[in-house]
Amino acid sequence: MKMAKEREKAAAAGGEKKVFLGVVWNCAAELKLLLTALLILCSVATVLQFLPSRFTISTSDLRFCISRITTTTTTTISAAAALSSLNSSSSSAAHAASRLVVNPPPPLPASPPAVDRDRVLENGVIKRVFNPYGSAAYNFITMGTYRGGLNTFAINGLASKPLHLYSKPTYRCEWVPEPSPPPSNSSKPITTVGYKMLPDWGYGRVYTTVVVNCTFSEPINADNSGGKLYLLASTSGGGDAKFDSTDRIQVLEEPKGSVDFEVFDPNSKPKYDYLYCGSSLYGNLSPQRVREWIAYHVRLLGERSHFVIHDAGGVYDEVLEVLKPWMELGYVTLQDIRDQERFDGYYHNQFMVVNDCLHRYKFMAKWMFFFDVDEFIYVPPKSTIKTALDSLSEYSQFTIEQMPMNSKLCLTADYGRYYRKWGMEKLVYKDVKRGVRRDRKYAIQPRNVYATGVHMSQNLVGKTNHRTDGKVKYYHYHGSIAQRREPCKTLLNVSETYFEKTPYVLDTTMRDVAWAVKKFELKMIGTRLQNTRQ
Repeated sequence: MKMAKEREKAAAAGGEKKVFLGVVWNCAAELKLLLTALLILCSVATVLQFLPSRFTISTSDLRFCISRITTTTTTTISAAAALSSLNSSSSSAAHAASRLVVNPPPPLPASPPAVDRDRVLENGVIKRVFNPYGSAAYNFITMGTYRGGLNTFAINGLASKPLHLYSKPTYRCEWVPEPSPPPSNSSKPITTVGYKMLPDWGYGRVYTTVVVNCTFSEPINADNSGGKLYLLASTSGGGDAKFDSTDRIQVLEEPKGSVDFEVFDPNSKPKYDYLYCGSSLYGNLSPQRVREWIAYHVRLLGERSHFVIHDAGGVYDEVLEVLKPWMELGYVTLQDIRDQERFDGYYHNQFMVVNDCLHRYKFMAKWMFFFDVDEFIYVPPKSTIKTALDSLSEYSQFTIEQMPMNSKLCLTADYGRYYRKWGMEKLVYKDVKRGVRRDRKYAIQPRNVYATGVHMSQNLVGKTNHRTDGKVKYYHYHGSIAQRREPCKTLLNVSETYFEKTPYVLDTTMRDVAWAVKKFELKMIGTRLQNTRQ
């Protein structure tokens, strides 16, 4: 009995040994793979000790590598185990298991560039080094690119002001036609030198306005087959004399059949007689003042006029409500340009904005006006805007004299009825101080102008007229457009006065036309804006 029990114990022990050996034997491939992976990892760690100091692998890289090896090993073990079990069932299952694929790990990130270090020269001099990082300003920022004719284009945007002030950056233009079948050579790129203009008179800040004119020696895209225009903007060593950095920028694409060449015919009649290009509108503008301004000028310039308004943050909901009726009638186009605030240029980048308007609508208007929303153009009663401008048709540009109006002085007779009166009605005292140089605004025939400014253009072909006093002028209500409260601070009942050391005289010119403007607004858009607030 005792002998039988001992035999049973020996048999059980032998069985356990056989099971253990069976498990080890079945997992031998997996153990070999795991041991091989550990051996490779240890070898890599040993080799790293002998590499130069500039070659580094961060802790995060090492953890990533280990995680990938572990994932790969686990996947392979699972696949091998599945294959082993499937071999005992059927050959088709084994074939399916053999198709398991493990994605390779992604490549390691590139090492950072080497950094120069100070060193001692053979003559004992310490050689200092300078390592640049980042960029203080963009080389070029585009707003728009437009055709100026059959062979010419205008590229409008911003560029680094220090680069243009202290260096000599250059521009080239390249036209790349759409590919055409042989033996045609129309697919060959054409290049020309870009002529740059800086129309902001040095007022730029971090960025300055740049207009690049690209005029080619032959018509571009004459068959209307399409193509792309590139600007090659080179720093010419500005910023870093060691490098001549050039950016190749696609600034325009003309799809096949997209160009209407008839608009460039000098005998073609433009869509509008008069087009207004507005500067950047920003701040807390008065909806009521904007209401008066747009109604007045639509009436003055007539049915064949259009107004382009640029919103730099000033067209909030109440101002938009005032513009909306005129937008619906087709008199106003509103452009949201708030993103230009990212780039620090002069006065909300208004020089770039007006130049974009010039080239965007260059062939859509006979005359183009540039003035602000607190300024009102005026022609004498016995003439019209048409007769006045027809008499100036021989000029490419004329400037307009300013009539500065006080934004605080009002008539005693209006007391108690302010809320019924428009600003142009109640602000009736004109500054008549002599010997003061006052800003002028202007109008141009846009086809003769290459670049423009805020108060006049200096890049044009043709004559300029500065003596238009008896034909056209403008009333300027400085500061009133941003005044949301009642403007009248001082009431007077005199025709002449001194206020804050400045002489003023009573001028009711705009007051006298206010009733006709109100009537015109009512006829055009009804009573939609009757409840507009200051």
